[in-house]
Amino acid sequence: MEFYQEKDENRLHSVVNWIVDIAVVIAFACYLVYGFGGRIEVNGGSMKPALDSGDVVLVNRLAYALGSPRRFDIAVFSQGDQAFNMKRIIGLPGETVQIRENRVYINGEPLEAEEALDAASIAGLAEYPMELSEDEYFLLGDNRESSEDSRFPSIGNVKRDQLIGKVWFRIQPFSQFGPVSLKGEEG
Repeated sequence: MEFYQEKDENRLHSVVNWIVDIAVVIAFACYLVYGFGGRIEVNGGSMKPALDSGDVVLVNRLAYALGSPRRFDIAVFSQGDQAFNMKRIIGLPGETVQIRENRVYINGEPLEAEEALDAASIAGLAEYPMELSEDEYFLLGDNRESSEDSRFPSIGNVKRDQLIGKVWFRIQPFSQFGPVSLKGEEG
């Protein structure tokens, strides 16, 4: 009889250990996501088709704390007391950006990009060559016709210290749950 009781206690002990392990892993994952990242809801249609208004995304703050922003990243930035904003990085520090003939040019060469990310019919401030300083980035919304971005004085070039992090994962709507790619599709 003692043999069977000991076996039941071992099984209960294993189940409890398994539940505790799962709880610790979930708590650690939540800490990583919310401690080194953030959750932001997309407001407006300036990032269509990659992101729609109402989408909820996770932001990786460590990406820019430990590394450098890269061209085509969807970056979250702040400007003073305003709410967070997100646009796609097009121009990098030290580059010259210009929009002419409905195309984006970097250092005099046409930008090569998928999904019409190299096009813009409204030039705004970038009608003439704009040289970015060593801590400035030129950001554009994917929906160029409906985006207030670096082409306009209200946003202008974004300084490195204004960048919060990189959008990397969509958590809502659940039908599009997954990593955010260049095209905005899962992948």
